[in-house]
Amino acid sequence: MKQIRFFLVTMMLTLSAVVMAQKTTVSGVLMDKTLNEGEPFATVRVFKAGKSDKPIAMFITDENGHFLQEVKGKGKFDIVFSSVGKEELRQSIELGKETPLDLGTIFMKENETMLKGVEIVAQKPLVKMEVDKMSYNVAEDEDSKSNTVLDMLRKVPMVTVDGQDNITVNGSSSFKVYVDGMPNVMFSSNPSMVFKSMPASAVKSIEVMTNPGAKYDAEGAAGVLNIVMNKQNPQAAQSMNGYNGTVRASAGNKQLGGSLFLNGQQGKLSYSANVMTSYNKPGNTTTEMEQIQDNGTTQLMTSSNNVKTPFTMGSLTLGYQLDSMSVLNLTAQVNSMNMKSTGTSNTIMGGSAYGDGFSYGSTTEMKNSRTSFSGSIDYQRFFNKEHTQSLALTYQLNYSPATTEMTNNFGTTSSIIDLTNRYSENKDKTTNHIFQLDYTMPLAQGQTLSVGSKLQLHDATSDAKYYLKGTYDPNSSSDYEYKNSILAGYGEYVGNFGKFGLKAGLRYEYTWQDVEYHLGNGQDFSTSYGSLVPTASMQYTISQGSNLGLTYNMRISRPGISYLNPYVDKTNPIALSYGNPDLDVEKAHNVSLVYNAFTSKLMVNLNLHHNFVDNAISQYSFYDNDNLLNTTYGNVVKSHQTGLSGYVNYLLTKDTRIFFNGGLNYTDLRSTALDQKRSASPLGSSKNSGWTANIMAGIQQTLPWNLKLSAFAITSTKSYTLQGYSGGFNLVTASLSKSLLKDKLNLSVSGMMGLNKGGNININTSSRGKDFTSNTSIKVPIYGVTFTVSYTFGNSRMSQKQHQSRVQNDFIEQQSQGEMLNSIGSDM
Repeated sequence: MKQIRFFLVTMMLTLSAVVMAQKTTVSGVLMDKTLNEGEPFATVRVFKAGKSDKPIAMFITDENGHFLQEVKGKGKFDIVFSSVGKEELRQSIELGKETPLDLGTIFMKENETMLKGVEIVAQKPLVKMEVDKMSYNVAEDEDSKSNTVLDMLRKVPMVTVDGQDNITVNGSSSFKVYVDGMPNVMFSSNPSMVFKSMPASAVKSIEVMTNPGAKYDAEGAAGVLNIVMNKQNPQAAQSMNGYNGTVRASAGNKQLGGSLFLNGQQGKLSYSANVMTSYNKPGNTTTEMEQIQDNGTTQLMTSSNNVKTPFTMGSLTLGYQLDSMSVLNLTAQVNSMNMKSTGTSNTIMGGSAYGDGFSYGSTTEMKNSRTSFSGSIDYQRFFNKEHTQSLALTYQLNYSPATTEMTNNFGTTSSIIDLTNRYSENKDKTTNHIFQLDYTMPLAQGQTLSVGSKLQLHDATSDAKYYLKGTYDPNSSSDYEYKNSILAGYGEYVGNFGKFGLKAGLRYEYTWQDVEYHLGNGQDFSTSYGSLVPTASMQYTISQGSNLGLTYNMRISRPGISYLNPYVDKTNPIALSYGNPDLDVEKAHNVSLVYNAFTSKLMVNLNLHHNFVDNAISQYSFYDNDNLLNTTYGNVVKSHQTGLSGYVNYLLTKDTRIFFNGGLNYTDLRSTALDQKRSASPLGSSKNSGWTANIMAGIQQTLPWNLKLSAFAITSTKSYTLQGYSGGFNLVTASLSKSLLKDKLNLSVSGMMGLNKGGNININTSSRGKDFTSNTSIKVPIYGVTFTVSYTFGNSRMSQKQHQSRVQNDFIEQQSQGEMLNSIGSDM
């Protein structure tokens, strides 16, 4: 009898151990019900059913609110979610019945008691890192109160802004700009000017999509830069009724500006409006260019150029929740830019046909004015309460007319080259209609399928008139119409299988192009072609705070009007420039290995990538039989680029945060189309290669009296082109700010300075053609100081959540969570 009892006890203990040793993978996503966003770094505890004294497991959500954790045990348990400022949420679960256990989407509500009596101090992470996308949370950066969007872009991972405000994404200038997930022609046509004039307070976040997926257009070799505007969600809780806004003014030696931002919600209606204006005067840029031909001809040109740019933009967004399952959104945006550039130059010619040489001077005046309109309407319908099955219909209109006038006066004549005074006026107009349908549905637990189609109707006209001595010259003028229609369809699958995630898609775009010349030296032509564009990414979750991903995508770049237009620009008497109507679409292949790691204090992103293009479009130059330098474009380059980019954001102490954002790339460029003498290849092909590095390092420091200091140093080495290189730059930026009146009033002073003499930056470029060498030195007066004052107003709690600095309390809160996690021991 004792043996039987002993056997039964042993079996029960063994069975109990087996049951407790059984593991179930629990996953899901925790969302903020008000903002409809993932709740980052929330604490998740698992208790035995009906008990709350000691958890059997404890972990935190990632920066997007996702969680994935193995939990031991079998039977009924309680899972409890808690986050600062939110009501504690408890759900009953059963472990051991199914594995993995997907809890789906879980919504947390605001803690009304805490909102009334205690200020919420939790801070969202500045960066959200995914395998194929990275998002910089502009609204949570202290500098957003005083900086422009262009200033904030310098901090964004995989984005570089050089000393002349040129923007590159992942080392490439071939990218598209989206606003709230939709393409925006105005932003894409001149992003640096728009971002320089836009206050950062109008933007919620900046997303860098290196692998946008099949849903997005295939255009843009480097991917998509998506600007998410700061506005209310029409599906937010109606208890958030109210409004908030920010008025801002800035003044400095380089620019003047002002803006007003307002958003809010009233019942089912949400709205946001932006009005901004700026006057930019970057200063006097000087250029010195020396060119030597193999036949002994020399040219030395020195010039000085001054630019002034008034810019105004206004936008309105309306969202209306028709019912619990459908939403309607309307957007409208208008901007106006009037740039005026005046300059003088002096050119000295010598050698060969120029004998002992001669010189001439010139004055140049250019005016560019552009007024653009963009509007959209989209309807989204959900078919289940989890909002995982939906249909979206979108229409978008972009209209952008522009006029460019150029005047060149020489004040002298010559029998050797044509120094006739000349004037040109170019009027172009672009109209773009977009119709889009997107449908998303769940296939199984953790799996979704998205399909859709898109039609773009693009119509552009260009009327360029050319005058000599005030007399119209039809032989040098051009008038044509360019139509580009694109029909696209896509399918994309997303699946999550425990620690593994997969996304694969296929997009097909068929393009029709028609060009009709009413005047000029071009021929009418029509062409059509199809592009099959695959994308894929795989992700493995190493731990709750780290993941590893592998991505592949193909991106294309269609040549635009300026690349295709055969109009010959003769404003320079010794040089010609024109487009090439025979250009083909450029196809780029991108492969990336991505590693992300994040804790309550540290965020790290590493991206090892390779890009290759067999028919890259490149600008190149050569001399013709009249000894005129011709500059045009062609699909003449095979390009390979391998690089490593890295981003580090570390909360060193409760008052100190340090940043690092940089990349190292090796570029190899080859072409068999250009016969350059510098080539060492027996086939006579030209080639160029080299390393390029860019680094941004900085610190954000809280000083006594709660002063906020930000300081950054930015450096970039030279970058390579097929025929030479363009020099790098070195500059520093700093800002000091103080918040008053319960964080409603913000005062700041910021500055930027180049590290060359006089606070300038010097950019040296070199180009080697078949029979010439050209070297250019550009001095850009980048030094500047700006004073900014902003005031936040409103009666909505949203303004408190979006605009307060919480670095210190964030450090304390996340540190305490880490200590709690470390306290979970084997005795649980």
